[in-house]
Amino acid sequence: MAAMSEPAVSTFAWEPVVRPVATVEIVVPVYNEAAGLEASIRRLHRYLTERFPLTWLVTIVDNASTDGTWAIARRLAAELDGVQAGHLDRKGRGRALRAAWSASRSAVVAYMDVDLSTDLNALLPLVAPLLSGHSDIAIGTRLAPGSDVVRGPKREAISRAYNLLLKATLGAGFSDAQCGFKAVGGGGGRGAVAGGAVGGGVVVRNGLRIHEVPVDWVDDPDSRVDVVPTAAADLRGMWRMRLTFWRGGGLLHRPAPARTAPALGSQLIRFASIGVVSTVVFAVLFALLAGPLGPVGADIVALSICAVANTAANRRLTFALQGPVDRSRHYAAGLAVTLMPLALTLATLALLGAAGVTALGPMLVALTLVNGLATAARFVLLRCWVFRA
Repeated sequence: MAAMSEPAVSTFAWEPVVRPVATVEIVVPVYNEAAGLEASIRRLHRYLTERFPLTWLVTIVDNASTDGTWAIARRLAAELDGVQAGHLDRKGRGRALRAAWSASRSAVVAYMDVDLSTDLNALLPLVAPLLSGHSDIAIGTRLAPGSDVVRGPKREAISRAYNLLLKATLGAGFSDAQCGFKAVGGGGGRGAVAGGAVGGGVVVRNGLRIHEVPVDWVDDPDSRVDVVPTAAADLRGMWRMRLTFWRGGGLLHRPAPARTAPALGSQLIRFASIGVVSTVVFAVLFALLAGPLGPVGADIVALSICAVANTAANRRLTFALQGPVDRSRHYAAGLAVTLMPLALTLATLALLGAAGVTALGPMLVALTLVNGLATAARFVLLRCWVFRA
């Protein structure tokens, strides 16, 4: 999250220059990790060689380290088959992943922290749903019931607070955005991450399918993560992303999934069924609210509640639309369409008042008839404007 809005890198060098292609490419971003880099990469290399059943490639990406990290990464790339190294002249984990994943030709690209805190046995369950096409993104989670996590109470509290905040601000549906163990398949999922939204709300906004894998995880006591600056950067990233969503951005330029809308006859049946239920709910709400709010207030409140529910039901059932894409526009346009029956019902109440009709029964009958007359026009507007392809 911290690097969501970073600009593109200015220098990117690969060792070796010719990059092999594998089914799974694992990217390990590093910054000043000279002390532990070699031991971790050799451990990862040994595991992949002996126990991982798919073809693989390990890519070390150095983020402008100031110690001997880049020299060690180059040496490991020269000594170990299936290991390559890339160097950036600017810091940023998100920048590193963006550069490596965008350049990859592998079917799946993955990421893990250099300390290998996550048990490597979770790697195959992480990438399997991406290779099968079941999911777009796979995320390791330390917060699922099946996870086994060893870490201090401070980091536990910070992690849970961060994930709750991410859900509240960006609507993230996954449980653990900070776990350094993720993988992305082809298509839109990789575009989201390569576009700078590692673990961010763009994934949710575009309706990408997320698979979560419970992991065994042991906290690294020598972690280079500075909690306070990282948390501050994450909060700034969430705020920037939230502003992007408010402005209508954050949508990926990818082919829309094929959608078969129900036939006109089926749409009419579903629309009518929803309309009957909505009419009954409106009548009940109006009868309950007419006393405390008066007829006009009861009409406005009841019709507004029914309009939101009606729009949601028609979006999902009548016109077979799901996911967050265009959802805000659909609801806004649906509420705009509701102004028509609202104006008609308010005019009806005014006429009834002028005629001296104040009994609840006649008012309900008149309002139901007016709503029925507005239904046909409302269906046309929903089909041709609100939920148009």
